[in-house]
Amino acid sequence: MSDSTGFFGLARRGRFVTDERLQALHEHLVETGNRPVERTASRWLGEAEAVAADIATGKLSEDVLAERLAIVDHILSNVDGTDDAVADDHAEAAREIVDDLLDEL
Repeated sequence: MSDSTGFFGLARRGRFVTDERLQALHEHLVETGNRPVERTASRWLGEAEAVAADIATGKLSEDVLAERLAIVDHILSNVDGTDDAVADDHAEAAREIVDDLLDEL
């Protein structure tokens, strides 16, 4: 598939990793930064956001994409809670997107 279709062209098990899903991952992590979260969680979420920004803005090979998604997954595993329900929801949504994407690659 070409870039004009909005897909990276990475197909696994009949599904595609789309630009929109990668953007959604980044946006959820950006939103956690707009919330009053616990200090340690904030640090981890900021790290995950930085890697997700790189993923969302670049056209990466499948191997590099999988590696960076695994990094985001590992970083998010360090966040047990944020002390903010809205931020917790965004962090959980980000985890779900990462899990889905890793399952598809």
